[in-house]
Amino acid sequence: YTGGATLSAAKAGASVTHLDASNKVVTWASENKKLSGLDELPIRWIVDDALKFVQREARRGSRYDGIILDPPKFGRGPKGEVWEFYKLLPTLLHACAEILTSHPLFVQLTAYAVKASAATLYYAMEEIMQGKGGQTECGEIGLLEQSAGRYLSTAIYARWSSTKAE
Repeated sequence: YTGGATLSAAKAGASVTHLDASNKVVTWASENKKLSGLDELPIRWIVDDALKFVQREARRGSRYDGIILDPPKFGRGPKGEVWEFYKLLPTLLHACAEILTSHPLFVQLTAYAVKASAATLYYAMEEIMQGKGGQTECGEIGLLEQSAGRYLSTAIYARWSSTKAE
């Protein structure tokens, strides 16, 4: 909810569109931009339903070099739209594939608190990026518990990245 990925991408030189269905989350991330002294970074803040936004972008002919997806297990859009990870993720992924440039750089998908494996996300990513070259990887994100040295899984991810030199 902090906009950390957005701020990192913009600081690395990307023009970023930050999209979330929650006005509170977008406001929080935007405030973090100011608090981090990064006001000059090119970030467009949008409160909207992700699937509807991506579908509109496709109709407009908008194209993106990279997409970072961090959908919730369940949520509601600004107009009460219902988001259910298992029902809508495939539709969202295919819509995202439509707005990628002809030579995309990356697509990152992270999932929290879902009953899916990283392999599930891997194969979903492979399906939407078929024919684009590149490579897909997947795994877990976790924290190391200091007191006992245990690894605590917090999320799963799949990431596709281009291997083409631009």
